[in-house]
Order: sequence, then structure tokens, then C-alpha cells
Amino acid sequence: MSTNTKKSKSSEETLEKLRAFINEKGGIVKKEEFAALDVDYRKILEFVEAGTLVRIKNGYYTDRIDRFSEEELIARLFPDARLCMESALYAYGYIREKPYGWHLAVDKNTSKSRFKMDYPKVIPYYTEPDALELGSTTIEQNGLTFQIYDKERMICDCLKYEAKLDRAIFREAIQSYIRDNDKDISMLMEYARARKVTGKVQSLIGVWL
Repeated sequence: MSTNTKKSKSSEETLEKLRAFINEKGGIVKKEEFAALDVDYRKILEFVEAGTLVRIKNGYYTDRIDRFSEEELIARLFPDARLCMESALYAYGYIREKPYGWHLAVDKNTSKSRFKMDYPKVIPYYTEPDALELGSTTIEQNGLTFQIYDKERMICDCLKYEAKLDRAIFREAIQSYIRDNDKDISMLMEYARARKVTGKVQSLIGVWL
């Protein structure tokens, strides 16, 4: 057997070992977890360069990106984040069009490098730790569990960051909340005081109640 043939066979065996390990870990592996296999990290980078492994984002790898939907990737990579703004509005059915990118509220102290990825697009909202927990709940989507803000906190954030929203989306969100039979106005006012948007709630929503 020639030297090149031996190298090729060794490379294939290493790749199969990595793929088996990735599968064992549920499809996504952190860089440091590969240490358990005693594989030179430079070899992993070679596989990424060749397209036989995929770097989802810095420090996270899989064997093929098409094994995951956008929802699965977000749920796996950002379990500590909350759906907010357009992503929360869409999850609750307040807006019709799926937003571009995933709008996630995260602790302001989290590393910004976590969100440097081409797919799916992530739009982080860096939030004070105390504010991050306010109104936090969970929602089920396509068999996955996401952290999300409840409707009242979501609307207060939309009012607080109105300038970041498209005007049509903002109007649609406010009107959807006004029509929602499950809204909780007392909770809305409590959040409004915490988020410092009491005046906006009274002028934009209060007149319709």
C-alpha cells in the first residue's frame, strides 16, 4: 500500500470517527469536546476546508448543516436567549410575515462572538440581567421549547424600541395586542413602569381600551 493510500485511509477513518462522535452528541459538537477523541484540531480544520465537516459558528461543528432546521439550530445554540421583538411577535401570531433573522434577548455580559454566524441570522438585544428575566416564559414550536417574553413584556419592548421596528410591523403588533382577548392590562402597566414606557402605553393602547 502506497504512502498516499495509507494517508487517505487514515483520513477516512478519522472522519468516520468524528462523524460518529457528532452523531452521538446529537449532531452538534463544541470544539473542546473533540479533545476526547485525541484528534489533532488541525485535521478538523482540514475537513471543514474540504467541506466534509461544517463549522456552524466559531467553536461549534456538525457533519452537515441540512440536518437541522433554523429552529433547531437556534434552540440548540442559544438555550439561554429569549425570543423578542419581531421573533416573539411572529411566534404569537401578532404579525403575518416571518421576520428576517432571529431576534434574541441575551445577557449583556455574554460574548458577542456567539452571534457571529452566517446561518441562521441572529440579531441580539443585549439586556441587563435583571431585565432579561422580566416576563420570561416558554413556548412550544415544532416540537421545540424556546424561552420567550410574555405578550405584555413583548409589547412594552416594542414600544421601548419602536425606532427599530418597521412602521407597518409596529402598527400591526399594536393592533394585534388590542384585539387579543387574552391580554392582561394590569400586567402590561406593571411592565410599562419597569420598562419606562408608561406614557406610550397610555397614548397608543389606553385610548382603545
